[in-house]
Amino acid sequence: MSYAVAAALQAAVYSQLSGDTALGAIVGTAVYDAVPAGTLPAIYVTLGAETARDRSDMTGRGAAHDLRISVISDAQGFQQAKEAAAAVSDALDAVPPALSRGRLVGLWFRQAKATLDRSDGTRRIDMIFRARVEDN
Repeated sequence: MSYAVAAALQAAVYSQLSGDTALGAIVGTAVYDAVPAGTLPAIYVTLGAETARDRSDMTGRGAAHDLRISVISDAQGFQQAKEAAAAVSDALDAVPPALSRGRLVGLWFRQAKATLDRSDGTRRIDMIFRARVEDN
């Protein structure tokens, strides 16, 4: 197994999302690798947890990474959050991001879950994307 491409994958996904004009029209520059302290914008995107599994074979080292990307909104309904989630999905479905190490074989949407936090009224959409990478 190789986890060696994980940092390059995260950097590429972050760059792809933070540079996307359609997503930027909804969330501005509020795409975070780590959510900053203090007052947060009304809607933002954050990179979250990741699970990686070995996908090495006779041709080389590789892994499958399940990446969580979340949209959080304080709007009354889910509409704006769903528009942002669609923009995230479109951005990652467009031209595959280039990695500084290794090669991205593919990036696919796996699932999403939309929830309401009753304690503060925020809407959250957690999306899971699977990335298959090689480190040859």
